[in-house]
Amino acid sequence: MIRKLLTSVVLTLAFAAVQAQPYPAKPVRLIVPFPPGGGTDILSRLVATKLTEVSKWTVVPDNRAGAGGTIGIAEAVRAAPTGYDIVMGQKDNMVVAPWLYKNLSYDPTRDLTAVAHVAYTPVVIVTRTESKFKTLKDVVEAARAAPDTITYGSPGNGTTIHLAGEIFKNAANIKIRHVPYKGSNPAMMDVLAGNVDLMVSSLPSAMGQIKSGKLRALAVTSARRSSSLPEVPTVAELGYKDFDVSTWYGLFAPAGTPKEIVTTLNAEVNKLLSTPEMKAAIVAQGAEPQSMTPEQFGALLKTDYLKWRDIVKASGATIE
Repeated sequence: MIRKLLTSVVLTLAFAAVQAQPYPAKPVRLIVPFPPGGGTDILSRLVATKLTEVSKWTVVPDNRAGAGGTIGIAEAVRAAPTGYDIVMGQKDNMVVAPWLYKNLSYDPTRDLTAVAHVAYTPVVIVTRTESKFKTLKDVVEAARAAPDTITYGSPGNGTTIHLAGEIFKNAANIKIRHVPYKGSNPAMMDVLAGNVDLMVSSLPSAMGQIKSGKLRALAVTSARRSSSLPEVPTVAELGYKDFDVSTWYGLFAPAGTPKEIVTTLNAEVNKLLSTPEMKAAIVAQGAEPQSMTPEQFGALLKTDYLKWRDIVKASGATIE
């Protein structure tokens, strides 16, 4: 009993000593809830690398992929609220998944604290350059001529990207088959190999292959064109009025993380986002940098959380 009590006292004193030091006093783990190579991983590593360079912190990315990004988010929820475990969240796992998964272990509006918005990006519909589909109109006409014969890949069931494809199917009144993958990279490999006809992707995931000429971008799903691909039309421009699906990325910490740590993290990330080098790096990946206060980002989370409840309900999509 005495040994256990002494151990508890030592651990408490050690924790207090770490907390008394200027934050961060040790490496910060950045949980990446998707596999390497996808849009979330690309932006996460960019943030981790630049924070390490500019702020002289040590930020270590840690991929914890699976279940549409919900495994990584759940791990962040379970972490101690000390500021040394943060996660890169986005619409997929923060505001869509809670309405898709029947037994999700977390409520993002209750179990996590918004720290810093990083970027937003449109979703892009792509095909390989050798494809017979030169425009989105070609896809629609082919799908109407032969329903359920055209396939499209996505990073997984229940992602914003998957639902963007479903929303487009409904808007165009066509039948095309969804092929879910475990992340963007395997889906990308299959569309490049011609194993699926199309891919619906975050722009950061597809940008490298578009720029290299291996993929043809047919349309972006945001309300306005992307500054990274200004020549690519929006779905709305192509006749689908008010079509607007985009996603955002941002850092979250476990609920209960001290406000001063959240403020420190937010200030460093926002300072980083204001540098020309970081802005250019994010735009080069197909995303748009955007800073917010923790309060602004928390309000966006709550607004989108309710908005996507209605979108998911209307789609009829569920995941066990």
